[in-house]
Amino acid sequence: MLNINSQELQVLTAYIYDICGIHLDSSKEYLVKTRLDTLLKTYGCASYSEFYYRARSDKSGKINTDIVNAITTPETLFFRDKLPFDILKEKLLKELIQNKSKSAIPGQLRIWSAASSTGQEIYSIAIMIQETITNLQKNRVSLLATDISDVVLNIAKAGRYNSFEVSRGLTKHQLNRYFIEKEQYWQLKDNIRQMVRFQKLNLMKPFVGLSNFDIVFCRNVAIYFTLEDRKNCLTALLIQLLPMVICLLVHRSFSQVLVIDLKQFGMAKQFIIKKLSNILDFLWKSIYHHTQQY
Repeated sequence: MLNINSQELQVLTAYIYDICGIHLDSSKEYLVKTRLDTLLKTYGCASYSEFYYRARSDKSGKINTDIVNAITTPETLFFRDKLPFDILKEKLLKELIQNKSKSAIPGQLRIWSAASSTGQEIYSIAIMIQETITNLQKNRVSLLATDISDVVLNIAKAGRYNSFEVSRGLTKHQLNRYFIEKEQYWQLKDNIRQMVRFQKLNLMKPFVGLSNFDIVFCRNVAIYFTLEDRKNCLTALLIQLLPMVICLLVHRSFSQVLVIDLKQFGMAKQFIIKKLSNILDFLWKSIYHHTQQY
């Protein structure tokens, strides 16, 4: 593994931030080296400086894509963390569907997994919808999964997971009901896969063409965002939600923003709840309590 000096690290981490919004300080030297070492060999670069200049001059954008895919290597599992899915099952799904069915023009239930990684989160949501809402009409539910990495999006679209991956979070009943066992992997059944639409998206860029979501899952995505970027990202996510039904399920990477910075731009707890239906008092309390643990 090639060594990287302090100047190279500073220049390269600044470049990574520019292309994908991930902030890596000097303490992340080992992470940068382990994630990018293979790319240096692939592109025949003798130093990190050479690799940086190769990336900047690559008009095809392929090296940038490879950098993003390497840096954003995922760690996820089905039904990760119990609380958000308890909220979804016990309070949100049935009431949202019921409210929409009562409206003059029944609309879709729209859910967005804003950093879907290899698909476990959005497929967990799809499975829970299947298990919670009986006689479900497919055209009544719209599930969107986005991520910045082409690699993880392709994995998610395929819906193929190895034995270790399906052993994390799924019950035996869910595995047998929603997956087909193959020789070397488990294949998610088409009725679940076809519920989801996938799209490449950088959360640090404008969300073109996205709006009117009932629920947004945005969890574990901002670990390497600056606090300012977390605030901007959260604000942008709030704008995409329906004005009268705002449900934002986040995790520890946004905890500082939730309990501190929302107040700095007029989104205190009282302001949010005033805009929401009664189900969301429970939601906010659950999120607020959960973030205090970190």
